[in-house]
Amino acid sequence: MSRIRVLCVDDHALVRGGIVRIIALHPDITVVAEGSTGEEAVDQFLRHKPDVTLIDLQMPKMNGLQAITAIREREPEAKIVVLSMYDGIESIHRALEAGAMGYLLKDAVPEELIPTIREVYAGRRSLSSTVEARLEARMRQPTLTLREVQVLELLAKGMRNKEIAGELAISGETARAHVRSIFVKLQVHDRTAALAEALRRGIVYLDS
Repeated sequence: MSRIRVLCVDDHALVRGGIVRIIALHPDITVVAEGSTGEEAVDQFLRHKPDVTLIDLQMPKMNGLQAITAIREREPEAKIVVLSMYDGIESIHRALEAGAMGYLLKDAVPEELIPTIREVYAGRRSLSSTVEARLEARMRQPTLTLREVQVLELLAKGMRNKEIAGELAISGETARAHVRSIFVKLQVHDRTAALAEALRRGIVYLDS
């Protein structure tokens, strides 16, 4: 019987080990390689050409989204499942846009991991009802522009409007306008609340 060959990438060894142990219980699936960084994800994918790649989003240096993009540039048909503790709308949307075929929340891994691997291996997208609901909710919310996301990322680094203007080579008034627009779209009234909401949605991340 042909076995589904899996690459597992997560920077937490305990999580990775747990996934490997779950997979080992199923004779039709085998883990052929592991990794702990985005760079290792790309290297191991190219070396082993797995049928399905499981990858975390939050990793140091090259993150999961960057690794997915790099893998898909080299192998457009790569079948990738994101494993994440984040159910933020933008985290899910970005992962699927980058080419992931599945998005699995880590707290659902014991029950949903094996069915998800099999679904994706068969060429079908696999999303839980929770993830589907998040995507539907996103369609009803105003989305931030690329520039507004850049401004948010700089806000997350503690920059003020003047510093943001200098970093992005825009005027101070333009920087303030972007911040005001962010507040309106996120339905908040200050920077602290904006960052909290952006983190919740997965628009920006704290450094690993």
